[in-house]
Amino acid sequence: MKKIFTALAFVLLVAACGGGGGKPPRNLDNACSIVSQRSGWLKSMKTVERKWGIPVHVQMATIHQESKFVSDARTPFRYAIGVIPLGRQSSAFGFSQALDATWKEYQKDQRRFSAKRDRFSDAVDFMGWYMDASADRLGISKFDARNQYLAYHEGRTGFARGSYNKKPWLIRVSASVADRADMYRNQLRQCGKA
Repeated sequence: MKKIFTALAFVLLVAACGGGGGKPPRNLDNACSIVSQRSGWLKSMKTVERKWGIPVHVQMATIHQESKFVSDARTPFRYAIGVIPLGRQSSAFGFSQALDATWKEYQKDQRRFSAKRDRFSDAVDFMGWYMDASADRLGISKFDARNQYLAYHEGRTGFARGSYNKKPWLIRVSASVADRADMYRNQLRQCGKA
């Protein structure tokens, strides 16, 4: 009996230590606080900035909008008649909310088959890859958080067609992303992390 209680206590201890992987940092309105709580994240974002040219503050503002820095974020469920679950709204998952098909395209193009959407370094590299291509194909500045976000959300074809113009809510969201990117940029300068 003692062995059972010991084993149960061990399992509970391991479960308590391992949980919370999807938990975001505190104070998401302060870029300095975020990178001080997750020091490895700043290193990953600076690597993406050097590799793809996407500034840290643009990456951070996009992640904030997409997942609020939750590693295992998913879209909500859809329901029929308000009670019968029909599945999730899309296959978007992880920090970057990358769709299954787009993530597979990234893995194949970059030969990163072990990359995971809930691993921060992989998620920001994906965003850098996607935004770099948006800059090349659509002429969007890598510093333009608003239009980079619109292309990220709508897809490059949707952006080129101007699909966002029929979505006033998305125009507001993209303006909010741009404002947050400016705020994060100023904060990172003030704390010497830019």
